[in-house]
This record gives sequence, C-alpha cells and structure tokens, in this order.
Amino acid sequence: MASRFFYGSGSDSDSSSDEEEEVYRSGSGSDESSDEESDSGSDSGSDSDDAQDTRTGASKFLHDDSDSDESEEEEKVTVVKSAKDKRLEGIESTIRLIDNAEKINDWAVIATEFDNLNRQMLKVTGPTPKIYIEAVAELEDFTNETITKQKASNKKMNASNSKGFNAVKQKIKKNNKEYATLIEKYRANKDAFMADEVEEKPAPAPAPKPTKVEKIANFAAAAAASAEDDGFATVGRGGKTLQYTPESILKHLRIIVESRGKKNTDRADQIRTMQKLLEVANTPYQRIRTYMTLISTRFDLTSTTNQSYMSAEQWKAASEEYSELLSVLEDNRQFVVSEGADEWEDDEKQPTVAEGEIFFIPGSCISLVERLDDDLNRSLREIDPHTQEYIDVLKTEQNLYDNLVRSQLYVESLKGADKNGQDSMNRVVLRRLEHIYFKPEVVISIAEEAKDKAVPTTFKSAVTLGSKAGDIQSLIASICNYLFQHSDGIHRARAMLCQIYFLALHDQYYKSRDLMLMSHLTENISTFDVSTQILFNRTLVQIGLCAFRAGLIYEAQNTLGEICGSGRQKELLAQGIIMQRYSTVSPEQERLERQRQLPFHMHINLELLECVYLTSSALLEVPLMAQTSSSPELRRRMISKTFRRMLDYNERQVFTGPPENTRDGVIAGAKALAAGDWKLSASTFAAIKIWDLMPQPEKIKAMLSQQTQEEGLRTYLFTYAPYYDSLSITSLASMFELESKKIVSIISRMISHEELAAALDQVNDAIIFRKGVELSRLQSQIVTLADKSTSLLEANEKTLEQRTQGMANAFQREHGPGARGGRGRGGGRGGGRGGARLPQGDRRPGGQQFGGGALGAAIKA
Repeated sequence: MASRFFYGSGSDSDSSSDEEEEVYRSGSGSDESSDEESDSGSDSGSDSDDAQDTRTGASKFLHDDSDSDESEEEEKVTVVKSAKDKRLEGIESTIRLIDNAEKINDWAVIATEFDNLNRQMLKVTGPTPKIYIEAVAELEDFTNETITKQKASNKKMNASNSKGFNAVKQKIKKNNKEYATLIEKYRANKDAFMADEVEEKPAPAPAPKPTKVEKIANFAAAAAASAEDDGFATVGRGGKTLQYTPESILKHLRIIVESRGKKNTDRADQIRTMQKLLEVANTPYQRIRTYMTLISTRFDLTSTTNQSYMSAEQWKAASEEYSELLSVLEDNRQFVVSEGADEWEDDEKQPTVAEGEIFFIPGSCISLVERLDDDLNRSLREIDPHTQEYIDVLKTEQNLYDNLVRSQLYVESLKGADKNGQDSMNRVVLRRLEHIYFKPEVVISIAEEAKDKAVPTTFKSAVTLGSKAGDIQSLIASICNYLFQHSDGIHRARAMLCQIYFLALHDQYYKSRDLMLMSHLTENISTFDVSTQILFNRTLVQIGLCAFRAGLIYEAQNTLGEICGSGRQKELLAQGIIMQRYSTVSPEQERLERQRQLPFHMHINLELLECVYLTSSALLEVPLMAQTSSSPELRRRMISKTFRRMLDYNERQVFTGPPENTRDGVIAGAKALAAGDWKLSASTFAAIKIWDLMPQPEKIKAMLSQQTQEEGLRTYLFTYAPYYDSLSITSLASMFELESKKIVSIISRMISHEELAAALDQVNDAIIFRKGVELSRLQSQIVTLADKSTSLLEANEKTLEQRTQGMANAFQREHGPGARGGRGRGGGRGGGRGGARLPQGDRRPGGQQFGGGALGAAIKA
C-alpha cells in the first residue's frame, strides 16, 4: 500500500516539475509547447491505463516494466494539434461570429470580433490564411452596402450599432491596404483563389526533447538573465517575455494607439512601455513617433483619474519630452510633423527618405503645446492661490514660454513646407502674446532673457524682426502687427485687445483709447466667443484704470460704469461665480462657467476697481447734486445709480461711525465734499489704504487732492450762487488754495457749458451772478411738495380705477358704452387735470415727476 502511494507521489512531482519548467521557460516556441502538450497527453494516458490495471494480489502493487510506449499508443490514440492548427481554428470561429452578426446587422459584435480577428492574425507566421482574405473582403463589401443603404433610407442606427459601424468603417479600408493584392485576386476569381493551395515552407524538424539535466541548465540560464533586469522580466500574453527591439517599436505604438479610449487600459503601464521603447529607438522617425504618442498618453491620464488637471510631475515630464521632440525635429529637417499627412501603414519596415526630400508625419506640434498651456491654466485655476503649490506650478510657466517660442521658430523655419503652416503660426504667436500682454515690462524682460538662454539662436524670427533688443513695447507691437497682417477674425481681434490692454497697463491712455475706437470692437463684440468677450471686458476696465491714474475722472467713470455699475464684475471679468439663491443655472452651464475662469495671477483687484469707480462717481455726483438742488428740471440727471444708492443708505443710518472699509471711506469723503470741507474730503480719500496697490501711490494721492479742490470749488459755486450778487476771485483762491488762473479757467468752463449763470469781471477780478431763472430753496421745496402731491393723486386714481373696473365693465355691458358711469382714461378726474403725464417708465424717483401745471407756470412767471 505504501509503495503504491509512493509511486503516485513520484509521478505527481515529476509532472509538477515539468509544469514549472514550462511556465518559467522564456521565449519557448510553439513547437515546443505542442510537444509538451503531447507529452502531457501521453502521460495522462499512461495514468489512466494504470488506473484500469486489473492485476490482483502482490503483483498489483508492482510496476510492470514490460509495457512499452508502443503498446500504450496501441491501446489509446491521442490526437495532437499543432499551434498553427489551433490558431486557424480560432480564426475560423471568429469569422463565423462575424458572419452571424452580419446576418442580423449587429455592428457592435462585428467591431469587437474584427479587432479580435486582427489580434489573432498578429500571431500567425507564414503566408496569410485565405479565410482571412475572404473574411475582410466580404466585410468591406458589406460595409459599403450598408453605407449605400443608409444614404438611401436615411434611417439612423441605435447608439451601440452606430458606434461599432463607424469603428469598422474607419478601420477596414486601412486594414485592407496591407492585403490589397490578395484581395484583388480573390475578387477576380473567388473559387479559383480559394481552391489553389498555398505553397508553404516545410516545417522544420522537431528538435529532440531535452533531458532533465538540460532543462535544469536552461532554467538556470533564464533565471540568471532575468535577474539582471532588477530580478523581473516583462511578460506578455501567453506567458512569453516581451522583447523591445527597434524593429518592434512601430507595432507596440500601433497597439497603444488603438487602445486609446477603451476601458480598463493601464495608461501608466503604456507610459513605461514607451519609455523603454525610447531607450532602444535608433532612428529619428522612431523617436518622433514615440515622443508624440507618449505625450498624448500623458494627457489621457487626466481622464482616468479623479483630478480635473494634470499633476505637476506628469506636466513637467510632458514638457521635457516635448522639448526633446523639438530637438529631434530641429536636428532632422527631413521629417516634418503635419496635420494633413497620411499615416505610415507598414509597421514591418521604416520609411526611407532620400536626400533633399521631406517625409511628413501625421500630428501637430502646435496642438501639443496648446494642450500643455491649457493644462497649466487648468491646474492654476484649480489650486488654491494662497499656497506654496500654486507658486511652484506658476514657476513652470517659463518652461512653457520657452517651448512656445521654440515651436514658433520651428513652424516658421518650415517656410511653406507645411500647407497648414500659417494657421499653426498664428495660433502659436497668439499663445505667446497671451502669456505676456498682462504683465509689467520688468517681468516680461526677465522672461525674455531666460528664453534667450534656452532657445537656439541659429534662426532669426520674422515675427519679432522689427523689435529692438530689450524694448518690450516694440516686441509687443511687432507681434501684434504680424497677427494684423496674417490673420483675421478672432485672432486679429484678440491681438488688438492684448495690445490695447498692454498700452493701458503702461499709462498710455490716449493710444489705447484711439486703438479701441479705431477697432470698432465695441459695436460687434457680442458676435465673438465668450473668452474674447471676457478679454474685451478686461481691456475696458484697464483703460478706465489708466484714465484714473492720468487724472481723467470723467473718462474713468464713463469707461468703468458699464462693468462696475452692473454689480457683476466677477462674472464679467471671469474672476469668480456669483451663486444666487434662486438661480436657474444648470450644472452643465455652471461647469462651463468654471472652465472660463482665469488663474489668480491674471486677476484685476476688484476692491481697487470698485474704489476707483466710486471715487470717480463721488467727484462727479457731488457737484451735480449741488447743481440740481435748485433746478427741478435737472433732477432726473444721475451719473451713477450705484453711488447714489450707497449714499442714500448711509444717510439713513442713525449713527455713522468712522470709515472701516473702502466703501465707507469713499462715502465719508463725498459727504465732507458736499458739506464744503474739501480738506477733510481730501484727507479722507488719501487715507484709503487700497491706493498702495497702484504704482506710484503718492502721485495718485496728490492727483486726488487736486481733483477734490477743483470739485469743491464747483460744489461751492453751485450751492451758494443764489445768495451772491458778486464774488471775488481772490477770496476763492485763498479759500480753496488754488491759483487765480486755475479758478478763472474752471469758472469759464462752467459758464461755457451753461452750468453757471454768471459772468467774469476781469477789471474788478470778480464773478457777477445773474438772477432770474434760479429758484430759491423755498421755491424748490414748494415744487417738491407739488410733485409729491401729484404722485399721490395719481396713485389714488390708479387704485380707484382698479377697484371699480369690474363694476364699470358690467354697467357698460348692460347699458352700452355711451352710458354714464365709470371713469375712463380721458374723462372724469383723470382727464381734466392740466399738465403733462410722464410715461410709467419715465417717472422720477422720490416724487420728482412734476411737469408743469398752474403752480409751475406761476412760479416760472
């Protein structure tokens, strides 16, 4: 009994050792695997014979050595199939699945099995099987028939069928180019083609089966070889070791490209594979193809992770690989990457380029660098700007700027070899401009100096040919002029806006204003895309800030009024999203809105913007309020509703403390100016801390003090003109600490604009005021009271009409429309009152809609 189990355990150990040798044996051929399968089959046959042994007694436990292999084969016949036959059977079964799917028009199955069929063909050695030629030819014919039926019937497929049909339609023609001659023979005479026998090379004689000692030696050698590679070896399907050779690079790249977009694809493993392919690549064509596929695969990593942007490590790696790709292209001018190039189909051999010829590789370097730019902006938009991570990511912008300039020089050096070269040139030049237009000259000069060290100087660019060395303004002007000459539409409009923004940022108000007016962008900006409209808003705001720094208060308030008066500065400048309580924004719209946001380092300070707008409005509104206090016909005039609303809210406060923020400081300064204390107003404006964020803050404060003096003078004249017959200019000069010439200039401007009814007496150095049309304070209050009485009367009439309208309609239905009763619009109390009625939309706030009447005529008389 013990001997029987001992014998059984020995056979198991032998078989297990054979299996281990079969698993760990690297690079084994199909013939060896088939031999081992046959051996295992024979072993299993002998085991079954032992199980059926009918001997009894002690001889039952003895091993019978008289039985030979020949007697075992006679007792049981084992059918052994070669690896080639197994592959052919797999191909035939796949073709049958495709045929069955064609009968029911299941294109999803056809697409899946067609990919499976091509993967099976990669393992086929020797001549191409005829059944494969027949299958792909029939599939191409079936695809063309389906296209014809689709055009004739205009019926749409379901989603899965349509996806599979489009996939097959794109792949079948490309696939059949490799077998064009065989497919033509098949279509010429199908029966003859399938009947002819394909001449096959005689199979090599099977090698003698190695002994157990040789197996152990081979296993040890394979283990030692694999130990050299960190103790591991890359194993593909079927347990075979993958070998990366220069000849197999294109095949590996094709497999990686075809797997893009599929589920359960390990992008990180593909990146490691391509890094190994770069190590064995020995030709420029191989390196270019590998770099382009590698960079694209790094971009695909974002879609497979939870992050909405590339990690800093992956972005840096992609940027470095793009730089190396440009280096290969710069050194090998016979290879040109072009968007319209045809793909090289033969993976077995590489293209040979004769001297003087150019070989086009499908792809786009500009698209890759644009994607690098977009991913950098996306990461800066998502990262918290107050962290060190944001600063670290922002430092990598210099590498991107270097790559942009190198890409520009490379595209420019092609000199018409690429038919899409001008469009690519416009795109990369605009990207370069959008990286520097919002920065001060000092920052741009530092970036340009770093770029000169990284970019090769062997080629001179025609884009910056007119710029002077170190002159940033001439650099911006030359880039913009190039885009003006060679582009149109959005590219030209964005270049114009970038140049205007740059000029306004550097205190050139009149140039920026004239360019904005000459471009006519204000008239048709609504026809452009959202990003261009955002750039337009940013440029408009920058022009307003430039006007304020130049002391042009009216121009600054007029320019900023449209943006700041709307209350939606964040949205209009793409610096944040205002979430309203009852908003109807869909999640898709909110996602698009977040994608349009600008990185933090491109923001315009909204608090500074609001302070400039409110200060400009205060300097204009306070004199206007003083002017309209005694002129009822001017009360409808209002420059800034936002400032008026804030001022009214502040005046309604029971207790007003010292200013705590920017708004409070501006309102306090405006109230001091309205009270006639211009010194307190100037000091209050100067105490606002936000001015320190502007360049040359002391100059800004001095300008504000001068503006407060002038507007204080105008406010004083508007307020106290009804109480003076004449006023000395010398006393005004001492009161407001202005020169007499300046006061004469201000008063002359007010008289010419018909703001002040007065005349200058240059002999006596005085102002003589004219009486007659000016109303006193008592008269103004009477007019205001009359306006309020009129508004109350109209409100009462409107309420009465709404209540009695139903009764009047019923009465008219009974007695006719001419019967008495009810009050219409033209009769009764509402139509007999004198004075013009203002439309509902033109009514003045606060009961100021007085338009004449008997009382008004008496006052004016």
